[in-house]
Amino acid sequence: MQATLLPPRNSVLCAPITANRELGACLIANVPMVDLLSAELTRAGMQLVEPADAGARTLRIPIDTWIDLGALLMLGRNTKSARLCDSDGVVLAWKGFDEPEECEEELRTEAGCFPIVYPWDLLRMNEEVVALMDESSINGEVSPMATITGWVRLGHGARIHPGTVIEGPVVIGAGTQIGPNALVRGATSIGANCYIGHGTEVKNSIIYPNTYISRHCYVGDSIVGSHVTLGAGTKTENHRHDGRLHTSMIRGQSVDTGREKLGVMIGDGVRTGVNTSLEAGVKIGVARTTKPGSYVDKDML
Repeated sequence: MQATLLPPRNSVLCAPITANRELGACLIANVPMVDLLSAELTRAGMQLVEPADAGARTLRIPIDTWIDLGALLMLGRNTKSARLCDSDGVVLAWKGFDEPEECEEELRTEAGCFPIVYPWDLLRMNEEVVALMDESSINGEVSPMATITGWVRLGHGARIHPGTVIEGPVVIGAGTQIGPNALVRGATSIGANCYIGHGTEVKNSIIYPNTYISRHCYVGDSIVGSHVTLGAGTKTENHRHDGRLHTSMIRGQSVDTGREKLGVMIGDGVRTGVNTSLEAGVKIGVARTTKPGSYVDKDML
């Protein structure tokens, strides 16, 4: 069975994470998304071809899609040209023609498939992938006074300092230092050469490489780009007091994220002053800064 990966449909909506990188280069469990999808398709026994070499039986899969392999195989076994949609009718993949609208049939799946449209969809994809971990790999240094539970992958040269608690599934890149007395939990991936300071908590988040999160910070349900510095005491809000689902502004429109827990999305090179508070759903663009004691309740793009 052949498959080809197509360019994303509208990656600009994933800003600021895609402000200076392609969507396929966005990290999921510390692996570029395009590499992760290619590996999953290859493991499923599919032959990957270039879009120009795709034929009538080739599965066409946009990069900005997370598809259950069972649903994808259902599409592959279908004898006619068809498009595969989620329960809401959003096209996930297709075969037979260059455009999904030309296909003869529409198949719908109730499996856990979804398109990557907004930055919080990257967070959901990371949650799905990290939750599939079924073994630990400890290649760094862990203090005997640290506590690790669940599945954890620790890269070469990484150090977990005394008093730190890590509750997997968690992926930590090479050369990263965590603690002392830090807490990392949930479906979290932290890139290479990061620093997570004393008394800081990181929960259910994606942290890109070379980022410095200082002492006494809280980062929850968030995406933090590379070469970011979060000043001491920087806190992200991730839960509404009224219990309603979070919203976020996209091109001037309030969009329901469908998430009960959502933090912030921070682009590369951002620096926050000490004791900065960030409201849930806020996006901060590349290289923006905040003053000490700031409360950020609107996007800074």
